[in-house]
Amino acid sequence: MVKTFQAYLPNCHRTYSCIHCRAHLASHDELISKSFQGSQGRAYLFNSVVNVGCGPAEERVLHTGLHAVANIYCKIETISFMCYRVNVGCVTHAVADIYCESCKTTLGWKYEQAFESSQKYKEGKYIIELAHMIKENGWDN
Repeated sequence: MVKTFQAYLPNCHRTYSCIHCRAHLASHDELISKSFQGSQGRAYLFNSVVNVGCGPAEERVLHTGLHAVANIYCKIETISFMCYRVNVGCVTHAVADIYCESCKTTLGWKYEQAFESSQKYKEGKYIIELAHMIKENGWDN
């Protein structure tokens, strides 16, 4: 059995946490953009996250087209990586679902690879849907 330890972000920083279990997910300093759309509404793009794992591969249609999905598990080590490139519309990415390591709720996805040069900035970045996170620590109301 592998024991997973939860990461905690400093209390002095504004943070985003899982709305279901309050596990820390990201610092406000890691926020790149608020202009994304998830399957359940608005979503934010983050440079890095904590307490997040990646799920299995699947092909699916997203708002920007059909994306390729990577089969990975990224919390401890990469077990496998199979990327299926599918060109539909003008944007193709390799993505993997991400979930909260504490409560296993699906939060959004990770961009593994972008095939269009204009989308390369998304590689290695994370989308978390607003429906699954709350603001904590030092936010002005």
